[in-house]
Amino acid sequence: MSSRRITTAPDIELDVIDVGPTDGPVIVLCHGWPESSHSWRHQIDPLVADGWRVLVPDQRGYANSTAPEDVADYRSELLAADLVALLDDVGADTATFVGHDWGALVVWDLARHHPDRINAVVNVSVPYTPWPMQPTELFTALYSDRFFYMLYFQPVGPAETELDVDIARSLRTVIWGGSGEMARPPTPPEDLPPMEGTGLLDAWVLDAPIPEGLPPWLDAADFDRYVEQFTASGFFGPISWYRNLDANWEATRDLPAPPMPCAFIGGSRDMVIAHRMEYVDSMEESLPDYRGTFIIDGPGHWTQQEAPDAFNVALDDALKACGVGPAPSGHDIR
Repeated sequence: MSSRRITTAPDIELDVIDVGPTDGPVIVLCHGWPESSHSWRHQIDPLVADGWRVLVPDQRGYANSTAPEDVADYRSELLAADLVALLDDVGADTATFVGHDWGALVVWDLARHHPDRINAVVNVSVPYTPWPMQPTELFTALYSDRFFYMLYFQPVGPAETELDVDIARSLRTVIWGGSGEMARPPTPPEDLPPMEGTGLLDAWVLDAPIPEGLPPWLDAADFDRYVEQFTASGFFGPISWYRNLDANWEATRDLPAPPMPCAFIGGSRDMVIAHRMEYVDSMEESLPDYRGTFIIDGPGHWTQQEAPDAFNVALDDALKACGVGPAPSGHDIR
């Protein structure tokens, strides 16, 4: 699917898929890590057929979009500003935002920095969960000297060096590891390997080896597309999103919760929520206009790719619950 280049900030250009009727309501699909706009390939055409104008960026640091060399250039307030610039480019005052994984985190922050630009949020996999303290401080208290990937990602160098060596192997390992097929209860911190001397790929296969080939829901051509995109970008930019967790917390800690209609979609075997459903349930209290939770039975972390048909049904239901779309009383992307 073709894309066009949009300038979102000085020296920042993003490749953005822009399809659908120019007079249709705008919906922006925001990918996570390690993904790209290609992760929304199963949703774009149904949304367009329903009458949406669909914007799907390769976000800052990904694929062939601009990848700054300064860690601070990946703060969520700047990533959010990129998304606002997409709306300015197409002349939209507001849009509906759908974010998956890190895309969800950025959309939650966008909804706090620029609530006037969002008419609804439907986030996937990562619920709205205000941190009680600096994230790295919390992780260190929980994991001490045991391996935890978000702490491993903090220093510049080790993580991207490891993952850039064999991009196909790195992506296969992470994709399999987060899939519903490989779902398992989380390893207790005391049973994790030590942080020192452990890499991400070693830790990911701690409980079970990665199967040969690809998961049944991921075609070889689609996987090759990801490999090509990460070969172009490398892992420094995508991992640097994690290096701003503390800065993002400081920038949003005093901002109110997203005020617009919000809904959440998750996979029942997603490692982020499967054993922490209380974080999903808490949104009913923490968000002032929460419209519902839609859990899909079976998929893991790559929700919209693992079960695209079921996901599209859930997305349609979530959009209806939020009261947005080309025809709120009867739109249907199934």
